[in-house]
Amino acid sequence: MVSWASMNDGIDHSMTKQLISIIVPVFNEEANIDRAYDAIVAELESLPGLSFEIIFTDNHSTDSTFSVLERLAARDTRVKVLRFARNFGFNRSILTGYRYARGDAAIQIDCDLEDPPSLFGDFIRLWRDGHDVVVGIRARRREGWLMVLARKSFYRFLDSISDTPHQIDAGDFRLVDRSILDQLKHIDDAQPYVRGLISELARKQGSIAYTRNRREFGESKFPLRQLVKLGLEGVYAHSTVPLRIATYIGLAIALATALTTGIYVIGRLIWPEGWPAGFATTTVLILFGISLNALFLGIMGEYVARIYQQVRHRPTVIVEKALNINASGAVYKEERRHGLQ
Repeated sequence: MVSWASMNDGIDHSMTKQLISIIVPVFNEEANIDRAYDAIVAELESLPGLSFEIIFTDNHSTDSTFSVLERLAARDTRVKVLRFARNFGFNRSILTGYRYARGDAAIQIDCDLEDPPSLFGDFIRLWRDGHDVVVGIRARRREGWLMVLARKSFYRFLDSISDTPHQIDAGDFRLVDRSILDQLKHIDDAQPYVRGLISELARKQGSIAYTRNRREFGESKFPLRQLVKLGLEGVYAHSTVPLRIATYIGLAIALATALTTGIYVIGRLIWPEGWPAGFATTTVLILFGISLNALFLGIMGEYVARIYQQVRHRPTVIVEKALNINASGAVYKEERRHGLQ
């Protein structure tokens, strides 16, 4: 990979400093915040022609995360903090960070530093070359082979069924241009899947492969149950394929049932005495049909629930406290239309 240091000769140092917003979603990350701040600041201060701000979105942490953020914000006005009134979920947290970003571009990075800040320079290089989105591709992950296989399989499955193309093996470590940040302010989505939203809005995406680090402090906020939930959000937000599958399987079952019924009736007419009563077969088919109905009603229920959440027009988040940034109260669609700067 080409390093930033090897590219400095090609940079126009006379250009006006560009503002880069760093979005850091946090939830119970008291052990990682200082390390993340130090690493981010050290990397950005080494890059020429830039100024920066760091926006921490605290999803109502229950440990001393906010106390650590208060101390940082008091010491460095470049640190902005949005603490939510409750946990609104990962996607709403990062979407809010993007909406409050003032930069010419924004980079999202996790607080645990599994994604290395040393790639900031490479992201910015591709951005200056004309890419409006630059994503980090996880070429290698330091976790069990079964989880790696599951992730790779899901990314490919989501891309194959989605109405929007998705970068394979890409996470949330990315740079987003100002043009897309402005569009995100006007997105009215009660249950956003930000990774897919940005892919949909991007005109020219770039990517950089890297090896993801292992978390050193604290526990992952995405156990298997949360990963499954996040994956389903991606499927429901960007594909109607599950509904089509339910329709196709329903038609196939109806056709199979009609054929079976015809065979049964013909058999009873030709061999009235020897044809079995078929109680067990009938019972199995009935239970199978009930199970399919329950499954398909569940799938349709997920989409109906998303419609219900959408038409209620509830706020994306409610900001409980804001440090070094002008924000308070509920963030609604109407406020977003007029900007959040």
